[in-house]
Amino acid sequence: MARLSVQAEITGMVWKIVVKEGDQVSEDDVLLVVESMKMEIPLLAPQDGIVREILTQEGGVLSDGDTAIILEVS
Repeated sequence: MARLSVQAEITGMVWKIVVKEGDQVSEDDVLLVVESMKMEIPLLAPQDGIVREILTQEGGVLSDGDTAIILEVS
């Protein structure tokens, strides 16, 4: 199993984390939602996998390119 870093595509505040560690996710599932300039931008799973690590918290700030979640993929 390989590990895949899921990175923020925009700078903003983590409004809501939808998944928890150990969750099975499918491609395009929403992992978390970032609020930026009064818009809510979902961070989607790039492929099927298992959430292994969540590297942020609700209310935290992510910058463009920051790793937010680590997925284990096959």
